[in-house]
Amino acid sequence: MFTGSIVALITPMDEKGQICRSSLKKLINYHIHNKTTAIVSVGTTGESATLSQEEHIKVVMLTLELADNRIPIIAGTGANATTEAISLTKRFEKSGIAACLTVTPYYNRPTQEGLYQHFKAISENTEIPQILYNVPSRTGCDLLPETVSKLSNFKNIIGIKEATGDLSRINKIKELIKNDFLLISGDDTTALDFMQLGGQGVISVTANIAAKEMMKICTYALKGDFIKARSINKRLILLHETLFIEPNPIPIKWLARKLRLIKYDTLRLPMTLASNSTQLKLEKAIQYANIKKY
Repeated sequence: MFTGSIVALITPMDEKGQICRSSLKKLINYHIHNKTTAIVSVGTTGESATLSQEEHIKVVMLTLELADNRIPIIAGTGANATTEAISLTKRFEKSGIAACLTVTPYYNRPTQEGLYQHFKAISENTEIPQILYNVPSRTGCDLLPETVSKLSNFKNIIGIKEATGDLSRINKIKELIKNDFLLISGDDTTALDFMQLGGQGVISVTANIAAKEMMKICTYALKGDFIKARSINKRLILLHETLFIEPNPIPIKWLARKLRLIKYDTLRLPMTLASNSTQLKLEKAIQYANIKKY
């Protein structure tokens, strides 16, 4: 359930910035058709920072409804206040959500002890499986391997999405944790190398528009066939990189609209639409990757 290609799903909006049900349904069906392993709903790629908590819950529950038990749904439930993260996580207990993805607190830059106590409190106050999410470039704090090791002792903390892009982290974490603790890449550019070093999959931005390709890369990698995996990934390298020349999810939303997966590439302020120069680079990247309109 939590290995292979997991998509960090964008949150489609209409021209007025309201949630677009028809585009969300189309995206979910696209991922089911292309055998994506699971969907992360309202993670950071899903614009959790600019949705109200009411909207956040609405989008997760709508995703769950439209998926209709055809694909596991993981809810993003991170917050920079521990009480808010607990409240949001508890909201999804017994809802049918498979797990929660919990980003490290952002902006307030807690110490390692603060990070440990934060995730410990979430674990002790909820029953739903938790996947830790470490992305220092966006949050301003880094969940170190030693802290991950301590947290792995809680039975409902089942893995980590590691998005530093630092491949040396894998062995450092593996040396300190149990074998059944999941190591999932959060960086498309290095995801294949991450899996070759022992990771079990990727929570992917690229999969939003290249679901079949990301599924095949992960399937081959987890079978140990890295020659076939690399032959596909080679076509996607430029795309992996270009998706982050402006802050995520600006580029991926523009491409999803371009490829007819969503109706509009609307974002909530302070996020703005992709610049003309970025659009040209994205066009080049999808041509190189040979990604077709849906």
